[in-house]
Amino acid sequence: MRYGVGLGRAGFEWSGTGVIQWKQKWPKWTPPEEMIQRQPELRKWSADNGGQPPGLKNPLGARALYIFENGKDTLYRLHGTPEYWTIGKAVSSGCVRLMNQDIIDLYARVPSGSKLIVI
Repeated sequence: MRYGVGLGRAGFEWSGTGVIQWKQKWPKWTPPEEMIQRQPELRKWSADNGGQPPGLKNPLGARALYIFENGKDTLYRLHGTPEYWTIGKAVSSGCVRLMNQDIIDLYARVPSGSKLIVI
């Protein structure tokens, strides 16, 4: 199976071996503090403010697969996106974006604990 993806822009790439430790349907999005420092308008979605609720405008889209490395959350995800025009480009803050219908399919195929290799 092949899916189109959007990847991390220069300076935000991640590669390595990880594990899909957790999966979430219609996830809440909480930008990391480093992202909020770069984009202060995102503070309204900070962990202290409860994150952005699930929905069609949520940057994580319909599903999220959480990548862990050596037992630690990398803060990188495979996730859906409402920004379909970014598929095939390097524009994210490091996560792997898929169209919502593709992440829904992948979510159903990948069990928690699956190994992930990003090169």
